[in-house]
Amino acid sequence: MHWQIFHWIAGSILGLAWFSRIVEAAFGMPQIADIARPEWDRRPSSPGGEPRVIIIVPARNEEESIRDTLLQLLALDYSNYEIIAVNDRSTDDTGLKMDEVAASPQAHGLLKVIHISELPSGWLGKTHAMWTAGQQASGDWLLFTDADVLFKPDALRRAIAYAEAERADHVVLFPRMIMKRPGEKMMIAFFQALFVFGHRPWKVADPEARDHMGVGAFNMVRRSVYDAVGTYRALRMEVLDDMKLGKVVKNAGFAQRNVFGEDLISLHWAKGAFGIVNNLTKNFFAVLSFQWPRTVVSILGLGFLNLGPFLGVWLAHGWARVPYAIALVSLFLIYYGMSRRSAVPPYYFFLHPVSTSLFMYTLLRSMAHTLSNDGIVWRGTKYPLDELRKGMV
Repeated sequence: MHWQIFHWIAGSILGLAWFSRIVEAAFGMPQIADIARPEWDRRPSSPGGEPRVIIIVPARNEEESIRDTLLQLLALDYSNYEIIAVNDRSTDDTGLKMDEVAASPQAHGLLKVIHISELPSGWLGKTHAMWTAGQQASGDWLLFTDADVLFKPDALRRAIAYAEAERADHVVLFPRMIMKRPGEKMMIAFFQALFVFGHRPWKVADPEARDHMGVGAFNMVRRSVYDAVGTYRALRMEVLDDMKLGKVVKNAGFAQRNVFGEDLISLHWAKGAFGIVNNLTKNFFAVLSFQWPRTVVSILGLGFLNLGPFLGVWLAHGWARVPYAIALVSLFLIYYGMSRRSAVPPYYFFLHPVSTSLFMYTLLRSMAHTLSNDGIVWRGTKYPLDELRKGMV
């Protein structure tokens, strides 16, 4: 009898949690603009013409992708922009490829390259690279992106048209994830489901909500706002610099928007499921503020929230299975909704327990690696844990 009571309590918690989120998402997600739609295929309506945009591309050891990224940025259908590419202490041919593109006929003087040979103390390499470029940038908007992101020609024009029409101060454009293997689809589907559950992107535009957003592939912020929140100097030891930029912008009371854009920008995040595990090992512990008790609780909570419905509907009996079933149906509907904007079919829902287990392992692995190394090693540079904790926003 006591097990039946347990299942009713646990199942009700899970059913309510997932059902409330799918209902909220059903009403909230349609509110997020899609700038790939025909109405945003236009020029920005600004009195002084198209606002000047400086695109900042930090890169360390990105020789495989940097050339294609820069060439696509140089082909943008926008008349008033400049690109600043930052070679952050690369040990491969990243800097050479940047210089070659800058000297090519396609550059038209639009591409400036900065080479950084030393990293000052108290900085992460990426935040220092972006801050350095920002110091040399003069424009109305700054667009921070990554060295492996591919842009369609109209991506920037549509984003600026939307930003000016909405009077936004910070615009985040969600990228189309290029997924080449089943493991990638499985892990990214879980990541997106968790993202919907925890971050509520439809609440980002609400000035009363604490929900905020930042994506490394496309963080576009007004220059005046960037200066007002302290530039990247305020985030100099932040591993999660993209999300934390969104946080400081939102907390300062500026207008933040996130938008869909189909394949206006796209990237291939990692190779295979364990490629994603390796990518997340660096920063997953940072999500929990480098606190091991909080991380252990989060691992247990992640298991309960995501494995509980699958286990409960199998272990419970009779009507006690109903709340678990409600949780499962709600979770499936999240997968179905995501499949309309990504290449992940809804039947990947059945692999949710596998991806959950891998994410729990990743979080545990991230904590163990950081604590055992007393810091993180990122792109060949070690950053001490004490400094990372002190530098958190």
